[in-house]
Amino acid sequence: MSEFVSSFEKLRVWNDARELHSQVYRATRSFPRAELYGLTSQMNRIAVSVATYLAEGSSRTSRKDQAHFTQISYGSLTELALRDSQLR
Repeated sequence: MSEFVSSFEKLRVWNDARELHSQVYRATRSFPRAELYGLTSQMNRIAVSVATYLAEGSSRTSRKDQAHFTQISYGSLTELALRDSQLR
């Protein structure tokens, strides 16, 4: 019996977002303990939201809704890039 695969799981961008999520979690482990509830938490939540919004958008029936969630996901990527640039 084959296992059901959701449509978003077939998306390369969703799989890339999950890899990004893993990379961000690994990177934030080395952040100072004082940032645990600040920058660390924020970056981890942002990284999760990228894949989450892509998945949610894929379940929408209209192209307009799908595009909307893709834009939100892109906004999360932009915010993550901003946080990363603040570290440098």
